[in-house]
Amino acid sequence: MNYMVNSSFSKDSEILTDCITHFDTKGEPFGNQDRNSLKLFDLNGMTINVKSFRTPNLINQIAYRFFRKSKAQRSFEYGNWLQSLDIGTPQPIAYYEFKTPLLFKKSYYISQQLDCDLTYRELTTDFNYPNHEAILRAFTRFTYKLHQKKVHFLDHSPGNTLIKTEGDSYAFFLVDLNRMEFKTLDFETRIKNFSKLTTHKFMVEIMSDEYSKCSGEDYNAIFDIMWSETEAFQNRYHRKRKLKNKILFWRRNK
Repeated sequence: MNYMVNSSFSKDSEILTDCITHFDTKGEPFGNQDRNSLKLFDLNGMTINVKSFRTPNLINQIAYRFFRKSKAQRSFEYGNWLQSLDIGTPQPIAYYEFKTPLLFKKSYYISQQLDCDLTYRELTTDFNYPNHEAILRAFTRFTYKLHQKKVHFLDHSPGNTLIKTEGDSYAFFLVDLNRMEFKTLDFETRIKNFSKLTTHKFMVEIMSDEYSKCSGEDYNAIFDIMWSETEAFQNRYHRKRKLKNKILFWRRNK
């Protein structure tokens, strides 16, 4: 077992290790368990979120063992870097990894559980949500801030931004952090970063308008890229889903 604990939580290392060691039998399941397992634990009165990543396939077990940082390690390091940039994310606490001499096995990322009022996803399903447009515009300004600080969040999708309302203002927190790039972003890359967020044209129009105000770039140029990339992403997503359903149907009837 290899692990790294945030210095602010070093005194809690024994409790954190116990959470990992007994992950299968302790803790409270939380959220969607389809891809990775999430559980909540108590840490001296604080609720912490422990994310258990699936064991990779054989090729990736070799890659993560020798050549690549694990998803848990990247989540921990990226979370700390985001906080240093004054970008919201739940407090990173620790990561744990389990390896054999030749293969990588399990990894876990621990962060503070953050209770939010909504995620971006609610904006795509409830158009009557109070201050819907104001929140959407604030989210766009938040995304512009990411880009200005050279953060390319590759999983910028509806469930990965938590939103807290603070009076007439809104605070945003990124989760699912393991896929990021930190570099200067060109104009097209910035606008493509919105492509996974919504299927609704009026939302793309609002985000394009707000990003234009933030950046000084032409609204039409922003909208044309944002909408075309949104449609392209949706086409790829539905083709992949249709193919997957065909394969699963074939397997079920084999």
